[in-house]
Amino acid sequence: MKPTNLPGDLSTDAFVERALRVDHAGEFGAVRIYQGQLAVLKDKASASAVRHMAEQEQRHLDAFDDLLVERRVRPTLLSPVWGAAGFALGAATALLGEKAAMACTEAVEEVIDDHYRRQSERLSAAEPDLAAKLDEFRAEEIEHRDTAREHGAAEAPGYPLLKTGVRTATRLAIWLSERV
Repeated sequence: MKPTNLPGDLSTDAFVERALRVDHAGEFGAVRIYQGQLAVLKDKASASAVRHMAEQEQRHLDAFDDLLVERRVRPTLLSPVWGAAGFALGAATALLGEKAAMACTEAVEEVIDDHYRRQSERLSAAEPDLAAKLDEFRAEEIEHRDTAREHGAAEAPGYPLLKTGVRTATRLAIWLSERV
């Protein structure tokens, strides 16, 4: 059964534009978070896992770079903010320790898992290729979340507060990037 749009819902074209803008911003922020973490973690035990996740995020960002050009969608005007904030968040959590860096990753990826799932559901009928790309990236984001858990995210100092703060900041960044 095809979902019914309600008054005030975005058209498919407007939704795609908003999705590409916010997803590009999110992948850029993720790349910067991992760059900040790696600047601190360098050769620590978790650095190779962080490098692997960073490489996947860079591949996602490259794909969204191409989609923005192909679909003629402008990136968010907040990119400079997300670049600085992402690096700072990554470095700050890594300074708290490897487990705190992993707690940051877990929190971000939990939000992104839900975000990509909702987008894919909305786009599956009208934009099946884009929905499939979102599903592919979502699977890797879930992998990142699971990697973070395997590396002791829940053992981070102040874990509940850290996780709640990062999740809230991620949701706010999504909301702003969709609109600005």
